Amino acid sequence: MHIHVGYDLAFDCPQPLPMIVMLNIHYSRASDILQPDHLHTVPAVPISAYRDLFGNWCSRLVAPAGGIRLHADALVRDSGLPDTAAPEARQHAVESLPSDTLMYLLGSRYCETDRLLAPAWAMFGHLQGWALVAAICGFVHGHVRFGYQHARVTRTAWETYNERIGVCRDFAHLALTLCRCMNIPARYCTGYLGDIGVPPDTAPMDFSGWFEAYLGDRWHVFDARHNAARIGRILIATGRDAADVAISSSFGPNTLTGFRVWTDEVAP
Repeated sequence: MHIHVGYDLAFDCPQPLPMIVMLNIHYSRASDILQPDHLHTVPAVPISAYRDLFGNWCSRLVAPAGGIRLHADALVRDSGLPDTAAPEARQHAVESLPSDTLMYLLGSRYCETDRLLAPAWAMFGHLQGWALVAAICGFVHGHVRFGYQHARVTRTAWETYNERIGVCRDFAHLALTLCRCMNIPARYCTGYLGDIGVPPDTAPMDFSGWFEAYLGDRWHVFDARHNAARIGRILIATGRDAADVAISSSFGPNTLTGFRVWTDEVAP
């Protein structure tokens, strides 16, 4: 299967605006990229790139006063298979976890493990491993009501737990925080997820948020918002939470005036 992905973003800037953007497909999918997702800007400006602490590909630029348009168009090869399940994957004792996973047990900007520790153990203390993460996803999926009108960039996992509303990032933050409370490393993921193999959504396409949990010596995909295996998930970045994988970080006043994302299966 081939998937056509891309974005077209526009920012209005009253003054020159330094920016960091995280929009490139993750290096783990490099061999699947048939048409590269090169970042283009209008007007053209110098772009430099670097890898952050999590290995994500980041681009630095300065948008001119007046505004800038960022766009890319790519073609990606995909297996066409849904997210894999591994019910036999075991949960590691904390003392046996690889050192590079330990940061994903700790609280972070949007993930208050201290506040959710008691509720997590009260609800899920009798479970372990894959069954535990699946139960957490099922709980979050049923506990939180999805709606784009509920989006708020400051909402944390604790607030999602209490307000019971949110968008995909809020579902992911709550679920991964509950996993951390139960001693399972969990990290936030952002990327493309189109309506492939499911009825089309009438809402405009957006980047999607999900999470990965570390079980059985590897990271596994989980999606508390949909709570079902999906086809055509294309990773962009991973981090402790959404603060680490923001599609754009700007250092000055600006207004997002255009936002379009696409993820479409290409007919054979």
